[in-house]
Amino acid sequence: MTTPMITDLSRSLVLIRHGQSEDNEQDLFSGLRDPALTARGEEEARAAGRQLGRLGFRFTHAFTSVLQRAGQTMELILAELGQSDLPVVRNSALNERDYGALAGLNKTQARERFGPERVRIWRKSYDAVPQGGESLAMTAARVWPFYGRAIAPAVRAGGCVLLVGHGNALRSMLMRLDGIDPETIEDVNIGTAQILIYTLAEDGERLVKARLPSGDLAEGPPAA
Repeated sequence: MTTPMITDLSRSLVLIRHGQSEDNEQDLFSGLRDPALTARGEEEARAAGRQLGRLGFRFTHAFTSVLQRAGQTMELILAELGQSDLPVVRNSALNERDYGALAGLNKTQARERFGPERVRIWRKSYDAVPQGGESLAMTAARVWPFYGRAIAPAVRAGGCVLLVGHGNALRSMLMRLDGIDPETIEDVNIGTAQILIYTLAEDGERLVKARLPSGDLAEGPPAA
């Protein structure tokens, strides 16, 4: 299917993962931990804002989680766009996946404590639940209803919507938006401050990946 070209930036949704956090820098599982952005993460957010400005985006709605790494990223993006006064909806439904017992550990520590295969399954499987945490399926079960009741209606009403989120929470959205199955989503990764752009399909209901007149393509996330 041909990727549609955006000629009108209304009725669009921009998804961005937060910039590099202090946990990302140390290769730690974050989950519901609340680290701040690093200096690199702050610059990643500003760069994303500048890129969106060059592409002509002016947002009418903004959504993010209640975790500070996403909130800081949102604030820096909007500042670059001269839209710091735009109201931002912050909701825990958009929080990162709860990693439970893995939170705060790096990959080596986690493998030593729980075993390499168990950690691999917890990280990659759609249904596996880390001790005291959430599976990706459980994350989707809170993210997708919020999308349906708050985000999608704003786009369908003609809005230009910005959502700054987290890797796993956004992956759970991509499963529905892009039709990615549970086996394939295991290999999907979204980089810090990566921009994904969607537009309303001709049926007026679905959102699909979009291409911009400048030739910039809203590419899907690379494999991990």
